[in-house]
Amino acid sequence: MHRRTKIIATLGPATDDPAVMRDLINAGVDVVRINFSHGAADQHRKRVQMLREITEQLGREVGVLGDLQGPKIRIDQFVEGSIELDEGDTFVLDASLDPAKGTRERVGIAYKDLVKDVQTGDRLMLDDGRLVLQVGEVTGTEIRTHVVVGGVLSNNKGINRQGGGLSAVSISEKDRADIKLAAEVGVDYLAVSFVRSAADVKLARELARTAGCQAGIVSKIERAEAMDVIDDIIAASDAVMIARGDLGVEIGDAELPAAQKHLINKSRRMNRIVITATQMMESMINNSIPTRAEVFDVANAVLDGTDVVMLSGETAVGHYPVQVVESMSRICIEAEKQRTARQSQHRINEPFEFIDEAIAMATMYAANHLGVRAIAALTESGSTALWMSRISSGIPIYALTRHVQTRRKVTLYRGVYPAAFNTMGASHAHVNKEAVEVLLENGVVQDGDLVIITKGDLKGVGGGTNAMKIARVGGLIDPEEENA
Repeated sequence: MHRRTKIIATLGPATDDPAVMRDLINAGVDVVRINFSHGAADQHRKRVQMLREITEQLGREVGVLGDLQGPKIRIDQFVEGSIELDEGDTFVLDASLDPAKGTRERVGIAYKDLVKDVQTGDRLMLDDGRLVLQVGEVTGTEIRTHVVVGGVLSNNKGINRQGGGLSAVSISEKDRADIKLAAEVGVDYLAVSFVRSAADVKLARELARTAGCQAGIVSKIERAEAMDVIDDIIAASDAVMIARGDLGVEIGDAELPAAQKHLINKSRRMNRIVITATQMMESMINNSIPTRAEVFDVANAVLDGTDVVMLSGETAVGHYPVQVVESMSRICIEAEKQRTARQSQHRINEPFEFIDEAIAMATMYAANHLGVRAIAALTESGSTALWMSRISSGIPIYALTRHVQTRRKVTLYRGVYPAAFNTMGASHAHVNKEAVEVLLENGVVQDGDLVIITKGDLKGVGGGTNAMKIARVGGLIDPEEENA
């Protein structure tokens, strides 16, 4: 069974061995993530270069997601590397303190404007909410707090304000430099951290295009205020990432499951890709098998309709990067066997705006009701395959395209598989025959099976899909006979 849900694996020290990278790809990684928050530019260049070399050897297409760091809303460093805070302790966040001089009484902050954003009574969540500080007084460069929930606090941990509301810009100066690096290495998607509005997404797209980067823009939903304008953010994006760490801290853990379901459902309705991320199988950083809770977490995301599930530290620094991908893949496949993962009411009562969109919807309706085994979507931009992927189904969709950028872009689309295909100048009968040959070569059909082929009258024109052909494998007109 083809796995429909896609897997992103974050690259890092644990994947720098070419043998490990090869095993990751063979285990089923669809997209790799370059985390610009960690590592130097040369490390990122080498990792992408190694990926491209190995995928070419294996004949696979694997996309690359570049993840921008965003504003550094975090504490600085301690002299001893870490401290322990007890409930009731007084602790100062000091914007004027030397970044390396933190003590048990106070620590510096990388985000200097925090003193302008908080007020007495606010709760600050540190280290993904593991420690909680309540603001007692803000004077000058100091935020004086008392510890509500204590614990060990180490260098560079993140800070969130409960309920959101921090004014830090989404795209920092470092991000602007990393966008140029993303263009240089040729990422297929660019993730923007701490998005607050559609304007943040549009700015990222503008900066990327100016740098020569044609990547799709992924909005990371991790701020409470983003949920208030989520329709605008999704509409401006190519994909959204449910970044459950920071989002859970800001809106509260209890509200997070409902928010995840809401974001998945809304993104699919708006024809956007949705990625579920953060701590999906975190125990496998150190353990060779997942916890039962992690199994349920991944499976439920699949049943909710997520396009993609993402691994972070599990593959970047974990001891079992290949095993975690294999485990996640097995869980996705089993979840996809459930009937609810194959049924859809998507846009059943809504009008269509474009001809190729109508063809895509008609194709999926026919395929789901006619026993079609596979779909071959001839595409320039990937749009037809994207629309098809919004319909829950167990039928594999092959995006046949001559453009390598499009083949890499569809690696995030649920149930869509890229294939190189170039028949410019060929007759329709020849195109049909070659499309079916792709399905045969991939082992998804055999003689007698029904397939659907979608294409346009004008080859090489983006958005030109205007035809759907239902054919039986082995029953197509031979191109030579057509020309006789």
